[in-house]
Amino acid sequence: MAYTSISGEKMVRVDMISEDLLASMTSAEKIRMILDGVMEGKILVLERGLMPDEEAKLIEATMVEISPEFVGIEMESYPAKERRSLVDRLFGRSKSQARLTVIGSPNQLKTIKKDRGLITALISEV
Repeated sequence: MAYTSISGEKMVRVDMISEDLLASMTSAEKIRMILDGVMEGKILVLERGLMPDEEAKLIEATMVEISPEFVGIEMESYPAKERRSLVDRLFGRSKSQARLTVIGSPNQLKTIKKDRGLITALISEV
């Protein structure tokens, strides 16, 4: 597990991942980094969320990895600011990318409230 002990206290590890690091990675690298991190018990905070196709691939990869030891992921994002052209809206195309995203194990991360400007979650040691 990704716990750090400070003065005998167990603490949950939270990795805050910059937009620059994410931009330098391929989709496959992002997905692997997220799955490995969550499997290690980390909570991940992505400065810039995943593209919709990357989120879909992450969900697919998560389903393949499900086991008694790995129960899946919990993911919450601020919605993206939509700036689509008329043509994009007519054809249903979306290039929107979520803003800040919080990812962790459903055993550790419980979302209490979410709206356009606030995500409230509880993080447990498990």
